[in-house]
Amino acid sequence: MVDLAQTLSGFVVGAIVGITGVGGGSLMTPLLVLLFGIHPATAVGTDLLYAAITKSGGTYVHARKGTVDWHIVRLLATGSLPAAALTLILVHTLAPGGLGSAAKMITFALGIALLLTAVSLLLRNRLQSWANRNDPDSTHHPWKTVAVGVVLGIMVSISSVGAGALGATALFFLYPRLPAIRIVGSDLAHAVPLTLLAGLGHWWLGSVNWTLLGSLLLGSLPGIYIGSHLATRVPERVLRPTLAGMLILVGGKLIAF
Repeated sequence: MVDLAQTLSGFVVGAIVGITGVGGGSLMTPLLVLLFGIHPATAVGTDLLYAAITKSGGTYVHARKGTVDWHIVRLLATGSLPAAALTLILVHTLAPGGLGSAAKMITFALGIALLLTAVSLLLRNRLQSWANRNDPDSTHHPWKTVAVGVVLGIMVSISSVGAGALGATALFFLYPRLPAIRIVGSDLAHAVPLTLLAGLGHWWLGSVNWTLLGSLLLGSLPGIYIGSHLATRVPERVLRPTLAGMLILVGGKLIAF
């Protein structure tokens, strides 16, 4: 049965994602763990499929508008998809009880990922300015983009966090001359296959709650729609530090969890 509290949480997180462009995994997964008491592995697995479904719509819009750099998406996926698959296999193999017994590791990894996401939100403009001054030409070093994909694949498969804010920050740093809208579109397009693969891996390992997924989607889809329309009315200088502060508090709590 649909849980109204979970649906409301999905709506709130969806609205935040619609306004800020980030916050899906970085807010939903810790919310499920800390507020609803969902097992960390189940929270991560369910959130990954939730992200894959919700971000597919945004990718479709960006693709129709021509704001996705598919070359960058392919480079990221070249590193992230194998890394995600190998990470899940290793966790399942090394943990005696599979993902179910890896709760502490997953919770700790989630806390670290949230802190890194908060730092990336606060320092994104400075990193982009530094990259612009030094003008690194990553088009001649595609391995850097593949390496970023590997890091994202590992982080996302364990914590469900990183495909959004961290991925976009890395792309802003690597491709400072690329228009911001193409950075966002490319990051979003890469997140879909990554979260889908990782989510299906978690499903295969038995850590997806389909009823929970339905409850979250029921609230998040209208939340994202409304938040997208409110995005232009809320100043970013207020949103970014507020969201970063929230992630620091939640990340610290999860590390000590």
